[in-house]
Amino acid sequence: MSVAGTYNTTVKSPMGDQKGTLTVTPGEGDSWTGTMAGGLGSMDITDGTVDGNTLHWTMNMTVPMPMKLTCEATVDGDALTGKVNAGAFGDMPLSGERA
Repeated sequence: MSVAGTYNTTVKSPMGDQKGTLTVTPGEGDSWTGTMAGGLGSMDITDGTVDGNTLHWTMNMTVPMPMKLTCEATVDGDALTGKVNAGAFGDMPLSGERA
């Protein structure tokens, strides 16, 4: 899985830029697991799938409020770009670089 690895990320949220570390660990077939860790804590990746260079996953945020986040990102070389959907708050841009 060429998209596996660790990425230093930034999510442009309504609360300002949220810096974090996304870890992508290959699973069986097209699945993957990992974590997203940042200033507001760490979230486990759930429902992680990969289609070519595009990652799809969900996370259950608890701080500052409980919310399911639906995410998508494409890896191009060492760059990662995508979005995080935060329900009623809409889509937030996600970017990153392989660490």
